[in-house]
Amino acid sequence: MADKLIIFDTTLRDGEQSPGASMTKDEKLRIARQLERLKVDVIEAGFAASSNGDFEAVQAIAHAIKDSTICSLSRANDRDISRAAEALKGANSARIHTFIATSALHMEKKLRMTPEQVLEQARQSVRFARNLVADIEFSPEDGYRSDPDFLCRVLEAVIAEGATTINVPDTVGYAIPELYGNFIKTLRERIPNSDKAIWSVHCHNDLGMAVANSLAGVKIGGARQVECTINGLGERAGNCSLEEVVMAIKTRRDYFDLDLNIDAKHIVAASRMVSQTTGFVVQPNKAVVGANAFAHASGIHQDGVLKARDTYEIMRAEDVGWSANKIVLGKLSGRNAFKQRLQELGVSLESETEVNSAFTRFKELADRKSEIFDEDILALVSDESVTAEKEQYGFVSLFQQSETGEHPRARIVFTVDGHEVRGESEGNGPVDASLKAIESHVKSGAEMVLYSVNAISGSTESQGEVTVRLQNSGRVVNGVGADPDIVVASAKAYLSALNKLQSKADRVAAQG
Repeated sequence: MADKLIIFDTTLRDGEQSPGASMTKDEKLRIARQLERLKVDVIEAGFAASSNGDFEAVQAIAHAIKDSTICSLSRANDRDISRAAEALKGANSARIHTFIATSALHMEKKLRMTPEQVLEQARQSVRFARNLVADIEFSPEDGYRSDPDFLCRVLEAVIAEGATTINVPDTVGYAIPELYGNFIKTLRERIPNSDKAIWSVHCHNDLGMAVANSLAGVKIGGARQVECTINGLGERAGNCSLEEVVMAIKTRRDYFDLDLNIDAKHIVAASRMVSQTTGFVVQPNKAVVGANAFAHASGIHQDGVLKARDTYEIMRAEDVGWSANKIVLGKLSGRNAFKQRLQELGVSLESETEVNSAFTRFKELADRKSEIFDEDILALVSDESVTAEKEQYGFVSLFQQSETGEHPRARIVFTVDGHEVRGESEGNGPVDASLKAIESHVKSGAEMVLYSVNAISGSTESQGEVTVRLQNSGRVVNGVGADPDIVVASAKAYLSALNKLQSKADRVAAQG
């Protein structure tokens, strides 16, 4: 029988460390439910000790998710580990993931600790965590750039203390596939008790090789867990992409000979949900989940696919969740049909109040748009999850006027703490005028560092999805808004970003 490869998803922890990608508790919970539907083995729900918000998110996910192991990251100290264990209480299956840096550079410059101090800290932390939770993962941060002799001592010691998974991260994306695979293999061969733990890989994409390195760690090194994120989301150039690793293993089973729990037909829905929640748009030529992943423009390719699909396609689009089916719902459709489609899309709303609110938004959209696509539904629900939060700013209405040769003007009505206010301004264009109209009242002082427009589906009736990234006092946040009117979508996105700027949740830099 083939070995099983464990898929460890860290979208909600490492993925969230992308500037502007932080999520609310409800957004994390919604994505966790989609990951459970995808049959992810381990969900790293957050870093419980980093903030009260992250603690509450880990706690909520631990209570809600039944089929996946729920994991919290913690630094190698008693406070972090205790906080993680507390957040994980009530989980069907819980894991604490603790880490400490082991490279000479990190120990000297960041930790200001000697190798012997790091060794003892690692040992004590795993021992302490093992008394709280049975499933313990240990990561030597910047492990790939660590001295192999010292790394072997640390990993042998933590396995002896009860670590059940050993993860060797390429924290800075420095590895090369063949070298990284052999590095994992050498560690497993040199450490006497290496067979007492499952070996894991966690690779970053700084040189564009995160997936290749992870697969080399599996094939050459013998790792049986891959740490990855939906869409490869993550800080800097991102993490190893879940969908790419999963489909590589499934498509090339002849080479890897590994089994997976993953139900791949939910991949595209997960990708859309993460993209629309964080505002990080998936590039069209992204493998597996990009809009062009199964598109053929070349005449030769089109002819081949029409005659025999496998001439140019190594995967079936429907196997990962792509569908050309339009949702046949409109203003005459019933609430039950709407709920059924949400279920098919892997969306679970928390209460009947949320369902009713989302259905009302759906009816409003159906009045304005003749065809409703799955992407429209996901965008609508994503927008609903944002407005369900306690928000300081809320969109009400917008009037804008533009004419060739004249300065565009905009008047906007929005709420501040539940009270309606009005703003008016000119601008270089209708979007510029609308956002300046908001700022005329808010005076946030924030700098816009990104403005991006993405069509949710492929027609002139498509909803526009706008991402606005704001920076203020060192904080970077994303706001996302969707509407058939791109100017309205822009205003919604800007207000969404302003709401996130009001959140004071702290982030603590963590292992990559």
